[in-house]
Amino acid sequence: MPQLNPNPWFLIMALTWLSLTLLFLTKLLLTTLTNPPSPHLNTPSTPNWTWPWT
Repeated sequence: MPQLNPNPWFLIMALTWLSLTLLFLTKLLLTTLTNPPSPHLNTPSTPNWTWPWT
């Protein structure tokens, strides 16, 4: 029975997580630049910051 080589799967998973992380950071950066935080920092109950994946 041939031994399975996990290297290709590990590479695929690593690239997938790296891509998702870069995509999340890019969306987060764009959201922060296009929608700056509110100057009223004393009202944290109503933040105008939205999740990047929505």
